[in-house]
Parts: sequence; structure tokens; C-alpha cells
Amino acid sequence: MPYLYRAPGPQAHPVPKDARTTHSSGQNFEQLRQECLQRGTLFEDADFPASNSSLFYSERPQVPFVWKRPGEIVKNPEFILGGATRTDICQGELGDCWLLAAIASLTLNQKALARVIPQDQSFGPGYAGIFHFQFWQHSEWLDVVIDDRLPTFRDRLVFLHSADHNELNGSYEALKGGSAIEAMEDFTGGVAETFQMKEAPENFYEILEKALKRGSLLGCFIDTGSAAESEARTPFGLIKGHAYSVTGIDQVNFRGQRIELIRVRNPWGQVEWNGSWSDSSPEWRSVGPAEQKRLCHTALDDGEFWMAFKDFKAHFDKVEICNLTPDALEEDAVHKWEVTVHQGSWVRGSTAGGCRNFLDTFWTNPQIKLSLTEKDEGQEECSFLVALMQKDRRKLKRFGANVLTIGYAIYECPDKDEHLNKDFFRYHASRARSKTFINLREVSDRFKLPPGEYILIPSTFEPHQEADFCLRIFSEKKAITRDMDGNVDIDLPEPPKPTPPDQETEEELRFRALFEQVAGEDMEVTAEELEYVLNAVLRKKKDIKFKKLSLISCKNIISLMDTSGNGKLEFDEFKVFWDKLKQWINLFLRFDADKSGTMSTYELRTALKAAGFQLSSHLLQLIVLRYADEELQMDFDDFLNCLVRLENASRVFQALSTKNKEFIHLTINEVRPIQTLCSGTQPGPGRVQAP
Repeated sequence: MPYLYRAPGPQAHPVPKDARTTHSSGQNFEQLRQECLQRGTLFEDADFPASNSSLFYSERPQVPFVWKRPGEIVKNPEFILGGATRTDICQGELGDCWLLAAIASLTLNQKALARVIPQDQSFGPGYAGIFHFQFWQHSEWLDVVIDDRLPTFRDRLVFLHSADHNELNGSYEALKGGSAIEAMEDFTGGVAETFQMKEAPENFYEILEKALKRGSLLGCFIDTGSAAESEARTPFGLIKGHAYSVTGIDQVNFRGQRIELIRVRNPWGQVEWNGSWSDSSPEWRSVGPAEQKRLCHTALDDGEFWMAFKDFKAHFDKVEICNLTPDALEEDAVHKWEVTVHQGSWVRGSTAGGCRNFLDTFWTNPQIKLSLTEKDEGQEECSFLVALMQKDRRKLKRFGANVLTIGYAIYECPDKDEHLNKDFFRYHASRARSKTFINLREVSDRFKLPPGEYILIPSTFEPHQEADFCLRIFSEKKAITRDMDGNVDIDLPEPPKPTPPDQETEEELRFRALFEQVAGEDMEVTAEELEYVLNAVLRKKKDIKFKKLSLISCKNIISLMDTSGNGKLEFDEFKVFWDKLKQWINLFLRFDADKSGTMSTYELRTALKAAGFQLSSHLLQLIVLRYADEELQMDFDDFLNCLVRLENASRVFQALSTKNKEFIHLTINEVRPIQTLCSGTQPGPGRVQAP
């Protein structure tokens, strides 16, 4: 859910040793294993049960599956025998070639492989039917615990044992269709770069060679023109829309020339390239046995094959590289990059503004300030990479969620520490942007800009689309980033001093007559009397939509304005509120852009700021959730209720924050009266943040 509170500001880049356990019991792998060993039982994972619900969410299996442990399938099971290699991976019936291509690439980097598959587990001593794996998810390392029950049919495995990644995404079916770069990032926490073959640089061979030497994970595939072409075989034995892994790159002496070759693997474990330099092509007859051995050339139908690099560029459309660090592959020097991470949300009605095509809402998107202060060594500009990832879309697939079209724009901005408004984007063009808005899990690009102050705006392409996101900024020199949507600032004017009766203006005299008519002999207005007069007056206004102020709303108004504490409004208190009410009506009309009598929630940030409330995006999201209708509009009575509650809470906070304006300390006995007075929420004792 995008409404859960997260502290604003950048976060530290995580490391695998800090992996957080994900099991619902709260216990980690070793605790669960020891518990099973002491009981003499094999672990059964309640989070990923041995049932059809772990296989499919939208269909029923066509055959009955029987869940078995490896020891029930083979006599002497082995977890990993003789080390994991790229040729160990073969695809089953599930459409998860993208995942398996990434696994094959992972085996080329033994250090990264050992991080994903900890070495403290086997079927030998200490076996308890439990295994664990570590994955990177949204800038956090997770330790995923599973049991070893596998779905079988007629004593044969139905799927590759990828239950660890399945549990991370909710089911086997959730793995259908995807991008290899997704899994590569989950395995390494690296950052992705995509190269379109038609736009590849001249030194593309050297780029790929350097990437493989540095342990980067590489994948490639052929685009499809339509759904009908998916997994169609070309005359050269390649599969369209299919994820391949790049497993090697080298050169070979051939008839006095050095030929650039590249090695590619099909996760199917079969179906290979049949052109030049394929397994059985005549070119290999001109290569000596020693050279063939060095290149690990075999004529096996194992899905792996060599091909000339020029053919690779001609037949494949896209290459994806997952860099374990974003060091520029065009350069020889290895840099230590600085990394900052921001977590955020696009929430319909408050922060889901869409791209710049939608000016009226674009400015409401989250805004991240980026301060580039140091030039690169020997350069006039600053290098940085921005990677924007939408979170949990595959896990939410069973609930109808799709991968959204996302991207970002970068603006040079004045030295202001505030959320930029609509007019700024009306008159200023972006300084840089993602190459495209695209429906991928992550969009990343490199940039070089002069030192200065910039605002980075991540967004979906269309407005009103909800998702959580993770934004990573890699910079060669330390860059300062700040979330511009986390600031809370309350600037409320002091109530005016009462005017002596003998100095009242003609307008004030008329107002006193109205008050006397409403208040009666006691010259005080109760909540019931206030309800009557406000509803009578506001219903007469034709330029605002107004339903009805409830008695509770009027009691909230009295709690805001009542200085004597008797639960009623005296004349001076009533007059101050009446002036405030007129100001709020004028504010509402000012931000009712289409003169419909309602206010769009996307205008709420500016309207509240004009009323003295600069709120964080999190608070805005909660207000929209509480007060907006399905069309993301607010009537005046909702606007009034919102302002009364905000000012009530702010006045109380200001009264209690004597020394520190950032927070106050309250006991449970102090919280309850404030809760009743202000918001109706249920805060606990301890530190209470500014509203």
C-alpha cells in the first residue's frame, strides 16, 4: 500500500550481510533449522504451501501435482554437485526463460552466486528440509526461507526448482513473462543498462568484453512485431521474444584473421543458432584442437553456441547489462560510485501526476533535489546515473496490477527548498530526461551535467496511476540529494485582538446583530446553533458545492476557536472564525480552476500552503484518502473540515513544542485528550511528529 509512512530523505545503500529475514514467523534460517532438528521434523513453509495456490493464481492445473522432497524423487539428492555451471540450467514448461537466462549468467560470477546461494546448507548433516537464498529487492537484501517440497507429476519434476524466487513473487505463475534484467538485479543489487543494437556504439565489442571481465551479467533477445511472433523460430534457429544469456566473448584465428566471436545460451537447453560458427559449422574445421578446447567448443545440443559478433549484431535487437557497480564500461579505470536511495509513491489524487504532457498535474509528482557540487576528475561536468524502479508489480499481478509506463525528467532549478509549482514547469524546459517512458520494471540512464542545483521528477506516463517506487542515484563524486516532499511547515497568523465595542465599524455592528440573533440571551453560540447558522449561510452560496456540516464538524470548530474552554463561542471568538471562514471560502474559489464548485485534490497542496500549511506528501496522501470523492474532488464542507482539523492539531503542537519545533514528547494520558480534540486517530505514547 502506498499510504504506509516512510521517513523522508535518502537511505544508505544496503549490503548483503544486512539481509532481512522475510519469514512470517520472524525467525531466520538458522533458528528455523535448529527448531526442526530439535523436534526431529522436516520444515514446512506456511508462507509458500505445497498446494495449487503456490503454482497458479488465475487457472487450475491440468494435471494433479504431487509435492515431493528431493529424497523422495532420487536416492541420494545433492544440493549442488561439483559447482553450479551455466549448462546446469534448463527450462521446463513455465514461461520463465528470462529468469533462467539470468541464473545461467549468475553462474559465471561465483562470488555473486555464493551471495545468492549461501554455502551453509546441503542434504548432508544438518539437513532439515529447509533452504534459504538472498535476493535484492528495492534497495534491500532479503533472506528468503523455503522448504524443499517440489511439484511433480508421475515422479518427474514439473518446474525447475526456482521456488525461492517464486516465493519472492507470490507463485510460479507470477514468473511467466519478464525481463532477464529484473532477475539479474534481484541476484546482485546491480544497476541495469540497455543497449539497442541499432544504436550500439562503435566499441560495443569492447564494452561487452569489459562487462564480462568485471563479472557483470548479460542478456539479449530478439524483438517481436506481434504476440503471434512470440517464441517463433527464425530460419537461423533463434527464438523471437526469448531471453538468452551472454556467457562469453573472445577472438579466434581463422585463415589468418582475428574473428570476433560471442557465446550465447538458450535456457531451453536446446534449439541453437545454425549459422556461421554454430556448433557444427564448417568454420571450426579451420580451428586447431587446442584453440577449440580453449573456447570450450563442443557440438552438443546443450543450448549454448558461438556466433560471429557481426552476426550477433545483425540478428539480436537488444542487450541488457547488469553492472555490479555502474562503472562506465567505456573507461578502463574502476571508480567507487556514491549511491543514494529514495523510496516514494505515486498516489492517485495527490502525487500521481503523470508526465509533462499533463501540466496541470505533473508538478504534483514527487520531487527530489539533486545538488551536483564536484566535477569529475579532469572534466567540466558531473557524471551520474539515475535508476527508477517500480515496486512489486509482479507480486501484485494476481490482483490485476500491470507494469506501468514510467520515466523521469531533470530540471535545473533555482536555489529553493520547496516543492516547485505548476508555473515553474510551464516556463522551464527539462535539462535531461530518461530516454523513453517505457513499461519496464526499471528505467535507467547516464547523464553528464554541469555542477548546480537540479530537481529530479519520477513519474508514470499517465496521471492517476498508483505504485510505489525506488529511485537510486549513482554519482562519481558525492552528490547531495533531498526529498522536497518531506518538509512540514506551519505558518498560522495570530488571531486578531478583539475590537472594543465603542470602536466597532459598521460592518462589525451588523455582524454583532447577526450574532445576537443566533446566540440568544446568553450571547454564546453552541455547536447546535453554529451548525444551524453555518449550514443556512453556506447553502445560499451558489459558487461552491456544499452538502452539510455535521454537528461533529461544528464541535471541531468550537474546539479550535474556544479560548475559554466552556464549549461555546463568544462574540469575539465567533467573529474571528467568521473572518477565517471568509478567507477559506475565497481560497476555495481561487483554486476551483474549472468553477465547478469543487476543488481538484491536485490543487490541495497549493491551497493548503496558501492557508499556512506546507505538508509532506505522506500527509497529503492521507488527507486525499480521507476527504476526496471518487472523482478526486473536494466539496467545500470537506475542505473546511480538513482545515479545521489541521489548524486544531497545529495549534496544539505549537503550544506544546516549547523548545524544539520538530517533535514533542507525550505520555499516553496526554495523548488521549489531544486525540479527541484534533483528529480522531489513535497514536501511541512517546514521540509525536509534527503534523
